[in-house]
Amino acid sequence: MILTEEKVVDRISESEPRGSSLTELFSGIISDAQLLFRQQVELIRAEFLEDLRRTRQVAKCFGLGVLFLGIGFVMLLVAVVLLVEHLTGWPAWASWASVGVASVLIGSLSVVVGSRILASYNPLPDKSLNALQENVSCLTNPPK
Repeated sequence: MILTEEKVVDRISESEPRGSSLTELFSGIISDAQLLFRQQVELIRAEFLEDLRRTRQVAKCFGLGVLFLGIGFVMLLVAVVLLVEHLTGWPAWASWASVGVASVLIGSLSVVVGSRILASYNPLPDKSLNALQENVSCLTNPPK
């Protein structure tokens, strides 16, 4: 099929929207930007809810583990106190005090390590926020 100059001009004019004004184009761009922004917000929300669901699962597992570890630890502490009292011949209060001091030191160390781990944890949806920042940056500073 051979296209003549008239047919090419007719095809170009057909592809252009009739009656499109600069205002309509600008409102279309604004509408697309609003849609993109809403989609980014939904993406952030979905990612946050997924992270929250995982965090709940982890918290449940850790909670159950801490409960049983606590019970076991108390039982072991009583056994250690009785062992110290038996091996050293110390009075009961001295055995309890020595085991108590050791427990406080270990607990303090655990709290310090846990707080450092918590300080490095970021529950925010980083990927979605970065994508939103890129989109806003592109909309406010379009490439030339």
